[in-house]
Amino acid sequence: MPSVIASGPRGTAAWAECAVLFFAALASSCKPKVSPGQCDELVERYAHLVVTEKYPDASAAQIDREQQREKAEARSDDALKNCSSEVSRTEFECAMHAPNADAFEKCLE
Repeated sequence: MPSVIASGPRGTAAWAECAVLFFAALASSCKPKVSPGQCDELVERYAHLVVTEKYPDASAAQIDREQQREKAEARSDDALKNCSSEVSRTEFECAMHAPNADAFEKCLE
């Protein structure tokens, strides 16, 4: 039966080249993603940023009510529905350290 890839130095080089290309493609598509728990942390952080920017002088009760509303709205957003399959750890870290809602959103673009 004939070999698909020649044996000898040329065959070995071809296999090595195929292996390098395969692992390069695999590595580029396998960025570590966040967990569902980390997605919840993102929602909490975003809600906090939005509410404290929108209502800087609000009472604790008003902040809590608005955060609950913002969290419900964020969870229905298409971008966050796929959070654990689309958000990388790098994006997560960026968003969690963002100083405001605009910077948070830019981290996840």
